[in-house]
Order: sequence, then structure tokens, then C-alpha cells
Amino acid sequence: MEEFAAWRANGRRLTHRGHQIFWRDGGGGTDGTLVCIHGFPTASWDWHRIWPSLCERFARVIALDMIGFGWSAKPRHYDYRIADQADIHENLLREQGIQRFHVLAHDYGDTVAQELLARDAERRAAGDESLVLESVCLLNGGLFPETHRARLVQRLLASPFGPLVGVLGTESTFHRSLSAVFGPDTEPTDAELHQFWLLWCSKHGKRNGHKLIRYMAERRKHRQRWVGSLQQAQVPIRLIDGLADPVSGGHMVRRYRQLITDPDVVELPRIGHYPQLEAPEQTLAALLEFHGNRVDKPTS
Repeated sequence: MEEFAAWRANGRRLTHRGHQIFWRDGGGGTDGTLVCIHGFPTASWDWHRIWPSLCERFARVIALDMIGFGWSAKPRHYDYRIADQADIHENLLREQGIQRFHVLAHDYGDTVAQELLARDAERRAAGDESLVLESVCLLNGGLFPETHRARLVQRLLASPFGPLVGVLGTESTFHRSLSAVFGPDTEPTDAELHQFWLLWCSKHGKRNGHKLIRYMAERRKHRQRWVGSLQQAQVPIRLIDGLADPVSGGHMVRRYRQLITDPDVVELPRIGHYPQLEAPEQTLAALLEFHGNRVDKPTS
């Protein structure tokens, strides 16, 4: 728990629409700025196993807890939307004077990355270079609403019973649901699951689960924009996927290969929904190889 506590103690704060947003930064390398975008229902802590190596490679590494998650504010009366989460990231980059950046995203964060890709395309079309997205690396996530296999608890949160499900949810139920998306050989320990639970519950966060889960409906509503952002992307994109993930594993990869021209995919057999936690060395190697080849030395 010392490392977990240190992660929070070393965090910084950003104000967004009157609410405090927790974020971490580091760096010391030469490869520009990397923004790490976490998934549902966890937080920036998801990146802790690869964080030191990322900081060695990149000049700046930034990861925040999106509003409603982790150690950030979790207002009860708030319109939680993917576009707003993208705003938070862009506002932080502008506040820090960062013009160019790379993205590493996971799960819910993939959808935020797709929105950032769509905005980047709009800025490029307008000749606006105030903020430039240079590359995107995606981990397991619901890139296509038709392939996203929501867990039972997610479907319940999205139902009319959602408010009650969120409030009455227990730690043991949370543990069972989350551990089920990991690979057969890489399930989290009880201590790790407890950390995830603390992140979910802090500041009465679980009462907002039914609002945060609306991202699944947003994916259907904005499918053309967000899938189109991948198909028409003007920057290098790599997908690193744990194939054993029941939510967005091998079946999602197959759809990705159908819809994306010249797909750059790294498959991780027997790894589940959290490659950065289950296979940190493989995930890191795939990310750094991507930056060394496709990003730093683009083909002409």
C-alpha cells in the first residue's frame, strides 16, 4: 500500500468547471509528451507498473483521474460526458504549455482518445496547430459499440435500476466482476482489487456509477464520429490487445482488422482486459517499439 499511497501523495491538482482534478506527471527522456488515459472503473493508478519506464523514455508523462474517477472530484449533479473528459485533458495540456503530445489509452480512455483524434482532424483541416496529436496507442477497449460485450454489472448500471445498483454494490461483488476480465494466469490479488475498490468508492464515487456508464450509449450515438476518427486518422495508431479479455479481446481485434486499413495490432494471448497490469513488460515493449519505428521514423 506504500506505493499506492505515494501515488496519491505525489499528485497535483487542476481545476475544471469548479472541481478538483487529480493528476500525476513525470519524465526525463527525449520522446516528447505522453498522455496516459485510464479506463472504467479505475484511475491513473492503472499505469503505475509501467510508469517508471515511461518516464525514462518520454520528456513528459501525464496521467489524470478523469472527473468522477479515482481521487478526482465526483460531483453528484454533473453531466458526465466523453467530450467533457476530452476537454479536461486538452485544458491541462494548454495550461502546461504543451502543444504536441502522444496518447496511450485504455478502455473508457480509448473513447476519449477517439474524441481527441476527431478534434485533431478538425484542427488540421482548419490549419490550427495550437494542439497537435502525434500518435495514439490503444489498449483493450470498446472501439466499436457492436463488439463491446458489457459485463452484467455494467448492463445493470445502465438500466433503470442503475442508481440502486451503484449504491448497494459491495466490495466482494466488485472484486468478482473486475477479476473476471483478467486473463486466466494474471488475475489481480486481493490487495490489488481492494485498491481498485478504494479508487471507485472514494468521495462517495459509486453513487455516480449509473451516470458514468452512459458512455456506452454515447458510443452508439457518436459511432460515426469515433469509428471514423480511427478510419481516417492522420497519425500513427497501434492497438495492443489482451486476447483473453471477455469484454474487448480477440473478437474486437477481428472487427478492428475488418474496419481499419493497414491495421497495426499487437496481440497478447492469455492476457485479459488490463495489459498494462497483467503484462507490463510486453505492453511497454510494444509501445516503445511503436514509438521507435512508426512514430519516430515514419515511412514516407
